[in-house]
Amino acid sequence: MRSNYTDKEIVEGIRNDENGALEFLYKENFHAIAYFIYNNNGNEQDAKDICQEAVILFYEKIKGNALELNCSIKTYLYAVCRRLWLKRLYYKSKFTSKPDNFDELFSAEEEGEAEDKEKDFARMEESMNGLGEPCRTILEDYYVNKLSMTEICEKFGYTNADNAKNQKYKCLIRLKKMFFSVE
Repeated sequence: MRSNYTDKEIVEGIRNDENGALEFLYKENFHAIAYFIYNNNGNEQDAKDICQEAVILFYEKIKGNALELNCSIKTYLYAVCRRLWLKRLYYKSKFTSKPDNFDELFSAEEEGEAEDKEKDFARMEESMNGLGEPCRTILEDYYVNKLSMTEICEKFGYTNADNAKNQKYKCLIRLKKMFFSVE
């Protein structure tokens, strides 16, 4: 599998039945989708299911020549995943009532908002990649993997949870500086 594809190469890869294009599409977009789902009452399995469902929908539309993209693939997939997840939450009764304009609120055409989120995710990914270890792992363990400070303390060998908490705070400050300095 190639390490990078453009949007055009992904579409052509799908049309030519290249598995690498689909694998890249899933891997490239999973982190942003998972972040959204984790922050909206979901777990890793939910994120995998929704991401896979969106990739399959995208695949079927490309194969059937039924999709005219007006945004990046990443933006489109994020919007589809957002819609799928919010509908799933509704049907699981996570929402108390369905708003009158539910379908309008969660349409796949929310390009402006989704593009802004895509840019933020790209900036965050760049900042996280530049952060280095152990900060990157500490922040991922705490915010993404939901580990407690005690678990992080044990994992990294800090003398107590307060020391781990101080290190996490310092890492977060570094991440914020990097995030807001990236253009």
